[in-house]
Amino acid sequence: MKVFVFESLTGGGHLDNPVPSPSLCGEGAAMLAAMVEDFSALDGVTVWAMRDFRLRRAPWPQGAQIRWEEPATAEAARRTFDTLARQADWTLVIAPELEGELLGWCQRAEAAEGRLLGPSPAVVALASDKEATCRHLAAAGIPVPVGMALRPGQPVPRAFGFPAVVKPCLGAGSEAVRMVADAQAAEKAVARLGLPCRLERFCAGQAASVAVLCGPGVCRPLLPCTQRLSRDGRFRYLGGTLPLPPPLARRAVRLARRAVASLPQPTGFVGVDLVLGADPRGREDVVIEINPRLTTSYIGLRRAAASNLAGAMLAAAQGRRCRLCFRRIYVQFTAKGQTKVRHSSGYYPG
Repeated sequence: MKVFVFESLTGGGHLDNPVPSPSLCGEGAAMLAAMVEDFSALDGVTVWAMRDFRLRRAPWPQGAQIRWEEPATAEAARRTFDTLARQADWTLVIAPELEGELLGWCQRAEAAEGRLLGPSPAVVALASDKEATCRHLAAAGIPVPVGMALRPGQPVPRAFGFPAVVKPCLGAGSEAVRMVADAQAAEKAVARLGLPCRLERFCAGQAASVAVLCGPGVCRPLLPCTQRLSRDGRFRYLGGTLPLPPPLARRAVRLARRAVASLPQPTGFVGVDLVLGADPRGREDVVIEINPRLTTSYIGLRRAAASNLAGAMLAAAQGRRCRLCFRRIYVQFTAKGQTKVRHSSGYYPG
């Protein structure tokens, strides 16, 4: 089996632009390296990947089952992508949702007759739009923060409750997200961005995420993680920890399952961001957004897994049962993919 892993920031997707910032490259490189290592450890799997020639000094994984392509120009990178996507059995695309980047590469893979190891372009398009995602989830009876679409120059209704959060509808992660105290601040924030935004009521609680492996008849949640976010009102993602305490974990898994089940034929790795409220019965829990791609939590999850998560992802995508076991350890991971582990003993199912 041939698996093509493409990470746009470090894999040649930006050869017609300056090298992305070290922080972005660091996060992308960590996810790319983890996936290449895990796929190449599987029997009978050959991994194809691309790398930006300007980043050749990075410590990329090497091995007999790994083949790196290093195109010299943006046009060569696009041709190489098309060829590898067409020839591989599976193509895994890792890219930010910003400006339609993830969607564009997924569409390109399908146009080249590639088989995506990830959500379809239709799911990517839905999940990349924060307002559309919340409307979709609410229509399916899944709790989301009270909110509304807000355009530059549009007044906020007097009845809207604060504090609240402003975020671009087509943003990625915490990009340009702001806490606002009142309607005037919300309107100013949207005017500064100059983009359609979502304004939603701030929900207090434990920020968490659940990664789910999906495929035909398969919806397999992994260990829920906490999310560490900056406290400056910008909600910058700093990393996370796992596992969550069991009562919170059960609530997180229950809500994540419902969110993913509402999507049309999800495949591969899907991340669900949540806030778990104070009510122990979970009546204040909400879904914040859905990430239709690999997320940094994979770095922490693979440290805790006693089996190969990439193999489980392939099994799920093919509709096969994926057996997983996780070590009883505490893992802390950063947004750049660095991890710290505190060991315990024994195992428990994910």
